[in-house]
Amino acid sequence: MVDSPHGKVRIGVGLLGARSLAELGSEFDEVVDALDKSSVDSLWLADLASKPVIDPMVGSTWAAARTRRLKVGTGVTVLPGRNPMLLAAELASLAVLAPKRILPVFGIRAASPEDRQLHPAPGRLVAVFEESLVVLRRLLTEESVTHHGEFFTLDDATILPRPDRPLDLWLGGRAEAGLRRVGRLADGWLASYLTPAETARARTVIENAARDAGRTIEDDHYGTNIWIALPGTDLDAALERATVQRPDADPRDLVGLGWNGAAELIRRHVDSGLTKFVVRPSAPVDDWFTYLDRFTEELGALESG
Repeated sequence: MVDSPHGKVRIGVGLLGARSLAELGSEFDEVVDALDKSSVDSLWLADLASKPVIDPMVGSTWAAARTRRLKVGTGVTVLPGRNPMLLAAELASLAVLAPKRILPVFGIRAASPEDRQLHPAPGRLVAVFEESLVVLRRLLTEESVTHHGEFFTLDDATILPRPDRPLDLWLGGRAEAGLRRVGRLADGWLASYLTPAETARARTVIENAARDAGRTIEDDHYGTNIWIALPGTDLDAALERATVQRPDADPRDLVGLGWNGAAELIRRHVDSGLTKFVVRPSAPVDDWFTYLDRFTEELGALESG
């Protein structure tokens, strides 16, 4: 167990692409069924439209319906280019059908360049993102929304049914402006490709921005993705992908080499002030039941509370 003064440490499973397109649906069911039988509390789905992965909104719906306790996170869903009212309706319905189990995380743009053309925005990307987030939050929490902004216009708009408990809206991001945006507008932060030293500093930046905006973010609403290069897979390839993302960082501070390496990275991020983790395999998994047994054995013991 890893103790943190900031709250309970929780470690979820991030899903990589299927081994082949033919296995896409069956592999997803395999993962969801295995998770439902395990002690892991959350599954996280990436927004990669051009890759062999399940769409995060569709996958969240399928997984939530197929299970009774599993939490499902969309990390990270691209927000600009989506209609915030329709997205609010989808999220509200999911939260009503699966209360306390839907964990949305949003980002400004797609991770892969080929996906960016799929999310046309009506204006400057950052401005669209921020207004979309404001509209989305208002629709999920207010009985009637009138909004006349630069990009969106709503008159007496209502989303029904709305969840009894407001959804927490988390953001990704690692740039300085993005971190300050988390403090101003979000309920939590999920990082990616940051070293433990960088997440420590980032938490401070977010907290300061929240305080300047007259807001607070819950102490345990800070997390990061952790990539694990499993034994028997191409470790060099995993490190090379991290280097492409962050050529200025030591890839061994971004990728856990084996289970021990992933556990050590989690401990270091906990020391930096994080409590929520999404562990993603760097290569497709051949046997999810075996993977989750090892996951629980090696990483589940780190969870607290």
